[in-house]
Amino acid sequence: MVVTGERVVIAMSGGVDSSVAAALLVEQGYEVVGVMMHLWAEEGNRCCAPQAVADARRVATLLGIPFYLVDYEAEFRRRVVDYFVAEYSRGRTPNPCLACNRHIRFGRLLRHARALESRYLATGHYARIDRADGAYRLRMGADAQKDQSYVLYMLGQEELHRVLFPVGGYAKAQVREMAHQRGLPVASKDESMEICFVTDDYRRFLSEHAPQAIQPGPILDTAGNQIGQHKGLPFYTVGQRRGLGIAAPEALYVIRLDTGRNALIVGPARELGRRTLEAREVSYVDARPPAGPLRVQAKIRYKSRLANATWSPLPGGKARVEFDAPLRDISPGQAVVAYQGDGLLGGGIISE
Repeated sequence: MVVTGERVVIAMSGGVDSSVAAALLVEQGYEVVGVMMHLWAEEGNRCCAPQAVADARRVATLLGIPFYLVDYEAEFRRRVVDYFVAEYSRGRTPNPCLACNRHIRFGRLLRHARALESRYLATGHYARIDRADGAYRLRMGADAQKDQSYVLYMLGQEELHRVLFPVGGYAKAQVREMAHQRGLPVASKDESMEICFVTDDYRRFLSEHAPQAIQPGPILDTAGNQIGQHKGLPFYTVGQRRGLGIAAPEALYVIRLDTGRNALIVGPARELGRRTLEAREVSYVDARPPAGPLRVQAKIRYKSRLANATWSPLPGGKARVEFDAPLRDISPGQAVVAYQGDGLLGGGIISE
């Protein structure tokens, strides 16, 4: 496909995926503008570090496109970092990428792209968009190991008709090879897998930024007997086995976090898992909830497997999901996302 001069803002991070996305857009004939978001991060974190900015700028220079650094630090801190801390303080396990995509990348940055009279905002996400029957569909990336559609479930028709995912149809190995072929200086750069604004361990981060939430309390078995002491509920998540510090005849796992009693409930594997959950803040790609219960495949974490389930819309932007078999790590604060085939239907935040 060759495009004649339509303007595209590409969100650059200094990594290989967004750099290749920018190169592909240039080759397709778009008028490409590189933009990097300066976000809040701890000192020493690679996100928004001077080296990352320098790498993105070098790629932009090589491609012959303008490059701008935009300051979203305060909004990112409020919308993402404060949300992250608050959710952990409530005994939930948040995914900060979801808040960032909703409010920053496909909120603030998309509005900025439109102010620059750009037709599209492009990113290096591994997902695909197509159009069928007059509506836009969000599909899994071609590389099942890198698919990032889970963290994009909040995108609706308004966003999808203005968004491009240039590398979504490729495997990661192909993207890295394309970077080498084009002589991009980030072709061999390692991927960043940690929470983007945390330097090392999120537990240390929470201890410093939300010390009031780190209150030791009892570890209880499911019968209510105290069998230990926990270090603070934000240090644990459903399904966790390691770090409990309890000697027991059989392995114990976190069953749930009881914030009302500041208690950690644990039990053996046979007591772990449930079949149903409810979600809040549910959104659908086509903007309309289904008329009734729908058979889907659902994911409850970014790296979890698809599981067969029945998805039932509820009033007030909620949904109930019943899985065919119990799942061991349903965690309030994470997202549940529904698919049919490789098409994403929608999702929401697990509330219970």
